[in-house]
Amino acid sequence: MAVESTFLLALLGMGLASFACRIGGFLLMGYVTITPRVEAALKAIPISVMVGIVTPAATSGKLPELLGLLAVGGAMKLLRNDLAAAVAGAATVAVARWVLV
Repeated sequence: MAVESTFLLALLGMGLASFACRIGGFLLMGYVTITPRVEAALKAIPISVMVGIVTPAATSGKLPELLGLLAVGGAMKLLRNDLAAAVAGAATVAVARWVLV
């Protein structure tokens, strides 16, 4: 199986861009004073990313995605763990797609 050089170049470019964003954020945060307001904003980032990922799927109105959304909500209510909720939602969508299709 041959791998195209353009694919490898694109993969390398994306990896470098991702690394540059992470390092840039790390270095720039050294100049930011962590106030309670900044800390609250930083703590809200994971949930805002999850909402950005989930919203398009939830608004599609398909049954597996809606069941996954319910599973995420239930897991968060019971476990209060982001990772467990994400796994529960992904597993629910996968099983629902497998059963319903």
